[in-house]
Amino acid sequence: MTLRGTTESPAALQQIYQARFAGKSAYRQKVWVILCSYFSAWIPSNASVLDLGCGWCEFINTVSCGQKFAMDLNPDAERLAGPQVHMLRQDCSESWGVASDTLDVVFTSNFLEHLPTKDRLEKALLEAQRALKPGGWFIAMGPNIRYLPGAYWDFFDHYLPLTELSLSEALRNSGFTVELSRGRFLPYTMSRGRQYPTWLLRLYLSMPILWRLFGKQFLIVARKAI
Repeated sequence: MTLRGTTESPAALQQIYQARFAGKSAYRQKVWVILCSYFSAWIPSNASVLDLGCGWCEFINTVSCGQKFAMDLNPDAERLAGPQVHMLRQDCSESWGVASDTLDVVFTSNFLEHLPTKDRLEKALLEAQRALKPGGWFIAMGPNIRYLPGAYWDFFDHYLPLTELSLSEALRNSGFTVELSRGRFLPYTMSRGRQYPTWLLRLYLSMPILWRLFGKQFLIVARKAI
C-alpha cells in the first residue's frame, strides 16, 4: 500500500491486513479465480500486467498473463507473491520501477481509497499512464461512497471518498479515455460478513440486473490513447 503516518507504515499495514483477512485467504482465493476469468476479456494471455496495491497477491498470482508485476508496501505482499511475480516495494505516487510504454494492463482493486491525498492519486495515475503501452488498459474496482455513505468509513485506513464519476474524471485528466464506467458492480467487501458459495458469484456476474440491487463497488475500465 502507498500510505504514510502511524497507520500507514509497512509494519502497520501488515498488522491491519493480517487481522482483517485472518481465516479468509482460502475463500478469497476462490473468489479471485472467478473474478480473473471475468477480467480476462481485457487481459490477453501474453499481456504484461501490474497489480497496483496488490495486497495479498490473489489477483496477480491467479491471472493468466505473460509477465507479472505487483506493487505494495505491505511486507506480506512480497512473501505471498508467486515466483513469477516481479514485486515493487514502493510508494505508487513516486516514479515506478517500470519502463515507459511496457505494460498492457494496470489493475487495481480496493486500493485507491487508501491513498492519503488526491495529489497522490493523480501522481499514481500519471505513472500508470506513462508505464502503459499505447492502447493499454487501466482497470479499477473500489467502494463507491455514493452507495456507502456511512459504511465507507468503517475501515480505519480509508482516506479518499471516490465514486465512478470522480475517478473517471481523474483518469481523463491523466490522459485516459474511459471506456466503461459502472457505479454498481460487486457487493462491498469480502473481509466482513458471510462467505457465500462461489457459484453464487458466477451467477451474480452473469446477471447485471443484480448489480443494481447489490452492487456497492464501482468498475472502471480506461484506455491509454493509441
